[in-house]
Amino acid sequence: MGKINTINMFWGAVVSNHARCTSCHIGYGWKDDGFDFTAEENVDCLVCHDTTGTYKKFPTDAGHPPYEDKPFPEDGGGVWKTPDLGQVAQKVGKTSRETCGACHFYGGGGDGVKHGDLDSSLAGATRGLDVHMDKDGLDLSCADCHVSQGHQFSGSRYATTAKDTHGIDVPGRDDGSRATCESCHGNEPHRTNPHRPAVYERLNGHVDKVACQTCHIPEFARGGVATKTRVDWSTAGRLGTDGRSIRTRDEKGRETYATARGESTWGENLVPEYAWFNGTVRYTLIGDKIEKEEPVALNDYEGGAGEPGARIWPFKVMRGRQPIDAGNGTLAAFKLYGGDAAFGVSRDWDRAIEAAMNEAGAPFSGENGFIETTMDWPVTHMVAPREQALDCDACHSRDGRLEGLEAPYMPGRDRSGLIDLLGWLAVLAAIGGVAVHGAARLVLSRRRRNA
Repeated sequence: MGKINTINMFWGAVVSNHARCTSCHIGYGWKDDGFDFTAEENVDCLVCHDTTGTYKKFPTDAGHPPYEDKPFPEDGGGVWKTPDLGQVAQKVGKTSRETCGACHFYGGGGDGVKHGDLDSSLAGATRGLDVHMDKDGLDLSCADCHVSQGHQFSGSRYATTAKDTHGIDVPGRDDGSRATCESCHGNEPHRTNPHRPAVYERLNGHVDKVACQTCHIPEFARGGVATKTRVDWSTAGRLGTDGRSIRTRDEKGRETYATARGESTWGENLVPEYAWFNGTVRYTLIGDKIEKEEPVALNDYEGGAGEPGARIWPFKVMRGRQPIDAGNGTLAAFKLYGGDAAFGVSRDWDRAIEAAMNEAGAPFSGENGFIETTMDWPVTHMVAPREQALDCDACHSRDGRLEGLEAPYMPGRDRSGLIDLLGWLAVLAAIGGVAVHGAARLVLSRRRRNA
């Protein structure tokens, strides 16, 4: 299935916007479902192995770089220069945060837009931003964790390991997957302390039910680059008084409105939202019936309290309002790029949806509408120094971070009349025991003196 038939919040769907979505992938000319994955000449090695920083794919050309200078966007804003392909080819090298980030930092249409924990600030990360990528410390690159076998990289969001029971992975001897915290730090990552052994035993006990990222990434989008938190496609299509497209930005240069996309909101230094995750992710596909009340989840990270393989994970929850086929009661793909029917050109939702649904082989009733949606993104980068990790009260308190999370009795957060009664009885029993013991010692001491 992959991504091809999934509905997403940023471009509608891959199948109807092939040439735009595949501009970040390693294929040349992946413009439709006829792309030949077996042809070696279709593989773009330079996008990952360029060390000059000058090689870039053109945003709407299905994975090709610009072979001549081209304006983008077409309504003004800049020119994409032709790279010196000869020089780039002579200076290939290992991948780096910059080469990986050329696509992954800019997913969704801009720096930090999509993930929230991946943006250009990581290219020169400090220890305070990410202890692993700290340029003056460990200075790890993406490939140090996301290792590959036959260019198949571990750590895919579509096949996430919610709970790594294997533990430390020895390169060359184990399964080769180093994209989990446990693969380096083990399943008892907190070092013992002879002065506070019970504390560290308790922390290690949390690993069974709490993902490492939950405590060690207290906030995301905290490198000075904001992430998009909401997009409202229902507001798209407005034109200026001169009849031309509108693009407005806030004081930090972040796009707040675009005729082709509608209104957007942004955030920095955001607290994640938390949910149980067992490793199974379900996606909403083109043509799926809307069976739940709003908001509709475009992806569902499954799991619950008590499941052996489930742990509490942090997420960025992207919210939006996007098109549906109101007549059929299904989420709709829509064409944003390519051809006269594309909404970016036509500003006609009926045409944009019909063109996309035809390409996907799905029916369209001719009646469009809009619905509130959510899309979850696991937060797993921007690991803070250990002294900034969450303390106990962050979760074990009333109105704490896990206030709304379904879970068994959680000390400090929950109240149970029976457990509270038993606790107070234990406290009173202890006080009574101490009092009785003290009184007995006093009586016996007086008897010995009087003997």
